[in-house]
Amino acid sequence: MSDVHSQELGIENIESEPHVGPSTLKRLIVSWPRRASIRTDMSAFMKSENVASDVLDYPVHLIPFAEHPRFLDAPEASRRLVNTLAWQAYNARVIAAEENVANPTFEMLARGVFPGIDRYEAKEAVQQSHIDEVWHTYMHMTAMQRTKEARNLTLEPDYSHPVTNRRLFELTAQRSEKWERDILFLVWTVVGELHINNFLELLAQDKTIHPMHSLVTRLHARDEAAHGPIVAELMKDVFVHLTKEQRDLFTGSVGDAIRALAAQDYELWSEILQFVRIPGAVEIIADTHGLPGTDMMFTDFSTVERLVRELEIEERVDYDFSRTAQ
Repeated sequence: MSDVHSQELGIENIESEPHVGPSTLKRLIVSWPRRASIRTDMSAFMKSENVASDVLDYPVHLIPFAEHPRFLDAPEASRRLVNTLAWQAYNARVIAAEENVANPTFEMLARGVFPGIDRYEAKEAVQQSHIDEVWHTYMHMTAMQRTKEARNLTLEPDYSHPVTNRRLFELTAQRSEKWERDILFLVWTVVGELHINNFLELLAQDKTIHPMHSLVTRLHARDEAAHGPIVAELMKDVFVHLTKEQRDLFTGSVGDAIRALAAQDYELWSEILQFVRIPGAVEIIADTHGLPGTDMMFTDFSTVERLVRELEIEERVDYDFSRTAQ
């Protein structure tokens, strides 16, 4: 997003502010009618565009095995189908995070399941963010359908259970108390809202993919530029009101959330390669996953680290933030 556009939206320099306080929260709330994509850019998103056959659907450099010799030996049509399915899988991953994690958590925040959301400004920010998240699901759902129609996809793999959600649901299944499961959802939502822009921006700024694909991620990223500071401010109110047991579970789960939300989904990549019938799919995945530093899609969690420091729990969080990309 350009600096001019950011200033018009009232969210300039938010990411660089050393402290996100009540004044920032109020500014974001007031700016919502002119910055939220559902309020300002619905017509641009709804405009239909044909997907040219020679335009990529997903950035090649974000496919971890794109340079593997056996993948490069596959027919071009097969590689292009993998590229399209990668875009579909990305959208499904976003939808799964919004529908199954973020939306339920914002609903809990709105209902007062977590303490500390007493100020009207806090409640207003929660409702605005929740509206945004539901809209994002619609945007990505529509993007998938447009691609399906443009690429004549009659059959696709099941992308609906990405690694991010699988790990969360594994952990919640191990917990017998509702409050424990609620805290895990809160952790996943907080970490997700603070870092999601990293990957959205990669696609939003990519010039090799279809402009409509870039538009979807750009509009989403613009909303999330506000959600991160909002969630950070809300957590300062919530965290101090949690019980010791709740704080301990929150703190002890941050590392798990980071690793899950940034993970390369090699199980899904394997399914896509086998679905397209790429020769040597097992070898391709094994070779790629075996390379150093390929377990995570990105490592920049500086916004999460900032909140962890402000909550004064950095010594108890099981994650090495020195891995953060500079």
